[in-house]
Amino acid sequence: MKKIPVCFLLLLSSYLLQAQQSFVKVKGQQFMVDAKPYYYIGTNYWYGSLLALKTDPVHGKERLKKELDFLKSRGVTNLRVLVGAEGAGKINGVDRVDPAFQTAQGVFNEEVLNGLDFMLMEMSKRQMYAILYLSNNWEWSGGFLQYLNWNGEISDTTLKRKLSWDEQRDYTSRFYSCESCKNDYRKQLEYIFNHKSSYTGKTYAHEPAIMAWELANEPRPMRVKAIDSYKNWISLTAAYIKSVDKNHLVTIGTEGFMGTEESYDLFKEIHGNEHIDYLTIHIWPKNWGWFEEVPTAENLPPVIEKTVAYITAHEVIAQQLKKPLVIEEFGLPRDGHAFEPAAPTTLRDEYFRSIFSIWAKSRTTKGAIAGCNFWAFGGLARPVKGQLFWKDGDDFSGDPPQEEQGLNTIFDSDTSTWEMIRTFLKN
Repeated sequence: MKKIPVCFLLLLSSYLLQAQQSFVKVKGQQFMVDAKPYYYIGTNYWYGSLLALKTDPVHGKERLKKELDFLKSRGVTNLRVLVGAEGAGKINGVDRVDPAFQTAQGVFNEEVLNGLDFMLMEMSKRQMYAILYLSNNWEWSGGFLQYLNWNGEISDTTLKRKLSWDEQRDYTSRFYSCESCKNDYRKQLEYIFNHKSSYTGKTYAHEPAIMAWELANEPRPMRVKAIDSYKNWISLTAAYIKSVDKNHLVTIGTEGFMGTEESYDLFKEIHGNEHIDYLTIHIWPKNWGWFEEVPTAENLPPVIEKTVAYITAHEVIAQQLKKPLVIEEFGLPRDGHAFEPAAPTTLRDEYFRSIFSIWAKSRTTKGAIAGCNFWAFGGLARPVKGQLFWKDGDDFSGDPPQEEQGLNTIFDSDTSTWEMIRTFLKN
């Protein structure tokens, strides 16, 4: 047998070590990868792992790989992804994400995690990182309302009908004081952390393509009276995750001031927890009434002004806590509030540019604003003509089922947006 030169083996070993993906760490107010600061522009790709479940590879695994290649080629390598939905059918008057991960109380569909396994494997090949959120304050993936229903706090009839805003706040706030609901949520976490990848055989605790675990999407106390139980849930859940996974970061998934009963003090307190590694904020000008009905060239400047002020106020808290801050959700409709991919995105591009400029300045000065995840990547999907809302069997895009398809989605065809992003990532 031919002997392989030692020098070749050393070179091969060196290459494999360089190619191996490293875990994201935190040092002060910066993310670090291989002892170097990690500042990123990423996107929300909540449905990514669900693509691998489709039997049609063109709309499933092949679509996923093409979209990952597209994002990587544009310098976008950080993706925020839903782990899985709870329950099935109508909830709060809308269809929810399908297929479900927890199909019934305590019953789990492991195939959903196998889809996540495939996505993480493909991301690892491309040196990409995932932020995985573990449940939802909102109905579109089941979330807290579903746990309340399973434990008798909400009837089936009430769960399915459209709730008023006050009703939704009243019901959802009960989650934090419902011990059986929190136990069910914990069982879902235990199932996730005990799962071994169908491709690598590793548990998620040993998967470097995961950057962080997020307790839920936008968990709010919803009512002032729930604040103490809300804080307790955050503390106990974060501590549990750290106890079973020493390698990954943990964050809460909050919107900031707007999601903490309008209290900067509460936002600071929950992110000061020793098991919470970084802060997050979300910014939704339309949902928060920062403009009326349609964004225009006239009303965009005050929206940008409010956005800058919102980011700055939370940046100060991040600096005080000496932890990184991620602007992990923000979006704006197309010009004229159109849904068609052919409609221009002039105002959205300007809005995104204002946020990315703040991030770029932070990167230059080694500041606390470490990442941005815009909402949301829709890739190769396109809205169905003449149909506003998602139906079972449609391609997933950036807009969840309860929102008009095309509302906030960035498609692969949005050339001006991708060119603008490129200008921030080319250096």
